[in-house]
Amino acid sequence: MSESSSGQRPDFWPDCGYAHTVADARGWLTPQPAYWAVFLKRPELALVPESCAAEIRLHRNLQSNPLLRVNEASLALLQDEDARSNYRMFIRFRDAVQSNATLEGFYLDMLNQGAVAHPPLFIDLLVQTMLRGMLNNHTDPLLARAAELLFRQQRISVQDGQLLSADAQALDDMSEDGGLGAIGRLLKESQAPLRDAQLRVLNTDNAQAYWQHTSHRFVLDLSHEMTQTLSHGLTLKLAKARSGLKALSDVLVMWVAHFLGVKVRIEPVPSIDDQAWRWHTGLDSASTALLNALYQGQTLAPDALSRLVSLFKLRFDDETQVQEDMHGKPVYLGLAMTADNTVKLKPQNLLLNLPLKPASLR
Repeated sequence: MSESSSGQRPDFWPDCGYAHTVADARGWLTPQPAYWAVFLKRPELALVPESCAAEIRLHRNLQSNPLLRVNEASLALLQDEDARSNYRMFIRFRDAVQSNATLEGFYLDMLNQGAVAHPPLFIDLLVQTMLRGMLNNHTDPLLARAAELLFRQQRISVQDGQLLSADAQALDDMSEDGGLGAIGRLLKESQAPLRDAQLRVLNTDNAQAYWQHTSHRFVLDLSHEMTQTLSHGLTLKLAKARSGLKALSDVLVMWVAHFLGVKVRIEPVPSIDDQAWRWHTGLDSASTALLNALYQGQTLAPDALSRLVSLFKLRFDDETQVQEDMHGKPVYLGLAMTADNTVKLKPQNLLLNLPLKPASLR
């Protein structure tokens, strides 16, 4: 992915806490105490007018000392049950991460254990911080916007022939109905200058404005160009050179290399026309079910097939790292939306479901 001609860009995602981490030689991040103060600003933990004296005291003490030990007796003093629960989950998460040397180390340990015992929100915040570190030396806004798919739920729409991905929460914040049609409506209504626009498709002309407007309000174009008929009765198109799908592919390549030390190539493809199709991985729950069904030769209803956003082909640079029966064979990836047109990519799938030789993720 090309970088801007200036090679410069301001800080982005400033609220993710990356500034309060220290990177080791491989780029893995060690959280500093101030990292946890970022969590205290979240609506789930921030003080509200109804906060009791005990909650106010606990919050202020944690702001002063984000690594403060908090016992159950202290939490029991909080009058609001939801507040007690939120602080309890935060403390448990903070302590679990702190018990590891790095954010990445904690994340891989959690995956190895096979169960996620922490709120998805906290895991998404962790993923955002780690991605911010991975992208620190990159200046292409398209990469950063594509990376948002790994930690932010998206809503998909077709508008004027474009397959568009908008941040679901940002869209809900801007639209009373929060519906799919709001994407097209808001785009059409947005005739103001860029600085005043609520929603814009990220493109070459406005890309650099992403760095000044990182409130998840840029729409990613996931369109393809050349229409092709696929096997299994599916139709897709080849990705454009500056498609968000290409940028997403590049982010996934970084993700695999960062955690597993494995170099791969990933590209969007129009079909799986492969008689020797052997391995596939869904990047979300919807595509996992869809690919499993197609692999087993099942006939799917048209509405199920229409939910497929894209297919990808993954190949390994060094096949000595791969199971022998997969030498020379690609891994197919899928990205799909649910029945309500949302996409929630699961980046852990790409770390857990590759045909690497038996070994721990570490």
